[in-house]
Amino acid sequence: MSFRNLDLNLLKVFDAVMAERSLTRAAERLSMTQPAVSHALKRLREALGEDLFVRQAFGMKPTSRAEGLWPEVRSALTRLRVALDPGDYQPAAEEYTFRLAMADATAALILPPLMQQLERLRALANVHVLPLTTRDPRSLLEQGEADFALGYFPTAVAALKGQGEMAAIRQQRLYDSTYVCVMRRGHPLADQELTLEAFCQAHHLLVSFSGRPYGFVDEALAALKRSRRIALTVNQFFTAGRVVAHTDLLTVLPQSFITATGYQESLIYRPLPMSLSPVHVDLLWHLRNEDRSAHRWMRERLIESVAPAPLPGASGDNRAP
Repeated sequence: MSFRNLDLNLLKVFDAVMAERSLTRAAERLSMTQPAVSHALKRLREALGEDLFVRQAFGMKPTSRAEGLWPEVRSALTRLRVALDPGDYQPAAEEYTFRLAMADATAALILPPLMQQLERLRALANVHVLPLTTRDPRSLLEQGEADFALGYFPTAVAALKGQGEMAAIRQQRLYDSTYVCVMRRGHPLADQELTLEAFCQAHHLLVSFSGRPYGFVDEALAALKRSRRIALTVNQFFTAGRVVAHTDLLTVLPQSFITATGYQESLIYRPLPMSLSPVHVDLLWHLRNEDRSAHRWMRERLIESVAPAPLPGASGDNRAP
């Protein structure tokens, strides 16, 4: 192959297919037909003298040669795109809709400062919040159903870190928090140290996006050969706050989410009697949007909307801040 004879448009097709892992989605992204994308890949394969993708039931799997080429190709295309067409987004002049997938508590914390920013900038940006029903939102981003996902995604983030620069999903840490046990003011356990025995004997409410009646707390208890009774499972933090504020049920929430329930004046929290990993709240997006000026602009707005959440102390009455 001679570089002088290579059609550089083929590299744009290659980059799109690598990002989307789908001929159909790559064609939509490039405003091409699927046969045209397939033909371009054939021409590139002939130019390189080897296969770059293997067809699978649910998309295109890149070969090791394609995996090795992609970082260099993408970096070169990005530099060219920025140099030739910066395409700066003008928020006060261009209407744009952004789709954010997040839980109700995350939305309650982030949306007020975000919308204040948009109003101050007189931006014509529209924000659509999508319900989050999973701890792994990668498919939402890969299929283009959401532009951003915000929340605690431990499995997804661990997988992305393992993939490194080859990951099709990008991630940025927003803030850290910690799990605490939340109960109503005047609860029988409110005026004493929360022991493991008392915690396990109490009745509990679990917040579960999927509806599965088993969570991180139950995994930690199982490691201690203990268990708890989950009397109620809900999928919203607001609902959890309302129920716990009016019953003797305990729940376990990220400390930063207590104010998002709307019942912080009726609730107190205590340190958990077992060890749980910190809560890492992350921002995820697909690399197809990495260099789009509108998406860069919104990423900056989202990051500015988040103040680091303080870890809870053990002094005073442990009221949620």
